[in-house]
Parts: sequence; structure tokens; C-alpha cells
Amino acid sequence: MASAASARAQYLLGFRRRAPLHRVPFPTPRSSNRRCGVRMASTGESPPPSTTVEVPGAAGPVLVMAAPGLPEADFRNAVDSALFKQWLRNLQTEKGVLTYGRLNLTRVLIEYFAVSFLVRASELAVPCPTQGVDMFGKRVGFLKFKADVVDEETKTKVPGIVFARGPAVAVLILLESKGQTYAVLTEQVRVPVGKFILELPAGMLDDEKGDFVGTAVREVEEETGIKLNLEDMVDLTALLDPSTGQRMFPSPGGCDEEIGLFLYRGSVDEETIRTLQGKETGLRDHGELIKLRVVPYSQLWRSTADAKALCAIALYEMAKREGLLASSPSANL
Repeated sequence: MASAASARAQYLLGFRRRAPLHRVPFPTPRSSNRRCGVRMASTGESPPPSTTVEVPGAAGPVLVMAAPGLPEADFRNAVDSALFKQWLRNLQTEKGVLTYGRLNLTRVLIEYFAVSFLVRASELAVPCPTQGVDMFGKRVGFLKFKADVVDEETKTKVPGIVFARGPAVAVLILLESKGQTYAVLTEQVRVPVGKFILELPAGMLDDEKGDFVGTAVREVEEETGIKLNLEDMVDLTALLDPSTGQRMFPSPGGCDEEIGLFLYRGSVDEETIRTLQGKETGLRDHGELIKLRVVPYSQLWRSTADAKALCAIALYEMAKREGLLASSPSANL
């Protein structure tokens, strides 16, 4: 009777024994309902592809190699990508890593992660895409690699894990209406931080031409529906000292992203402000789930944790203080 009562209690509490998961060809931990394994190269596989590149400032040719398992096509795409070439150029700039001779680049490893998840709800192994080289159509959009940079004095390595995603833009949109200035923000889900974030309209450059202002205008239209003119845009980061590269680096400890911050100021009627508030926008087929938020500019610095917005505020306020901007908006929507 006791055992029957115990079994009945376990059933009511949902502690029924589940069928075993399907086996997968890689070891998986047994302490979680969601399990993952990383596929590693076997001893019988051919060596990963590699090449050498000449980098001015390096002590010799730099070995670039693929992590075991990375497809050769992905490796070639990575080495030939604008992201990787720009990173190599950055090493040689006025404040580049290799400029002063103390640091030396010896090797670059293009990363590879092939992960499968076991999900108990379906009891299936669900493969995830290869992570290391992410293609956006025909171009490399994201690239992960590890650079071996050595301090020649101490012979120790400098931290060199890189998430390369390239240049981007963001726009501080200020709209004046009835004597009040408003900022237009986007609210959208940001999975890496697990939150909905209020931020400036922003986007990545999707070509190698470096058209920051054109990209800024296009991204504003895509994310807000607002059509801006190129001549009304003010490049706030262009006000920085040329030695900075005149771009903002939000996370240089792990990512190469450099952002051009732009300003647009215009005058609108109250109906436009009401129409923008809560408007749903974005490219839904690209996974953009965006809602517009309009906040008084005086409250903007307390309304968001977005680094792009906070940096744009700082540049805008300093530029006004030094008389580098016109005192009133020059455009009307």
C-alpha cells in the first residue's frame, strides 16, 4: 500500500519516469534537462586548412589557421572577408597594436563551434548552425577568432579573443514640438542580454564602401519609418580628434565594432509625436520586432542604458557647449 501511495503521489507531482533520450555521437553532460555537446575533430581527419599573411610590423609571416572541424569554404571566406582585412589594417594604424614594436602577432585561429542540443520536450537532438563564421548572404557578417599577440618584453600573451562584426551607425533623432524637444528611440528584444532595450535607431554597414551617413538614413527609415535627408545629418563622431579614428568603440575588450554617431534635429507638430509613440516598425521577416518610444530629451539620459544613446548625448551636449552646432533645428518632417 505504501509503495502504491508513493507511486500515486509521484504521478500527481509530475515525477513520472521519462523515456531515455536518443543517443548522439558526442559526449553530453547528464546534469541538465537541456544538454549540449561540441563536436571535435577525430584523430583520423585531415589537418585543418591554414595560410600565412604578411602583416607590416609583425616579426614574420603570420600563420592563420582554422580550428579543427571548420569547413575550408568558411575558412577561405573568413580570410578574404572585409572584417578580417580591416582588423589587419587596424594593427598598423597610428595607434595600432603593431605600431610601436613591443607587441608581435604570431598566429590567428579562426574559431569553430558545432553545437547540438538535446531538448527533452521533443527528445530529439537539434543541431545548431556552425558558429565561427556567420554568412549574411554572400558576405561574412560575424567572425570569431583568436589572435596570439605576444609582449616581446615579457614574452606573455595579450588577451586576444575577437568577435568581429565591423562598422555600424546610430542616430540621435531630436524632434521639437510646441517648445518641447523629444528623442525617438526603438524598443526591441536583445537576446544576448535577455532584455528589451530602449536604444537609438541603429544598424550595421552592409557593404565595404564605408557609407556611414547613407546607412544612417536608411536604418532610420527601416526602424522608424522617418525619411531623412542626407544634408540634414550631423556626424557627431567626426567632431572627435582624428587620432581616435572618429568612431565610438562600445566594447573594444572583445569586439571590433566601431560606431558612427549621427544627429538629426527637426520640427514637427504634436500629431506626429502622437503617431510615432508606440508605432510598430522594423523588418519583421528579418526578425526585427521594434516599437517606437518618444521621450522628452531632458529625460533621455535616465531612460536608457544604451551606450550609443549615452555617448550621443555627451557628444551633442559638448558640441553645443563649444558652439559647434546651430542653435535651432534646420529641418521639418
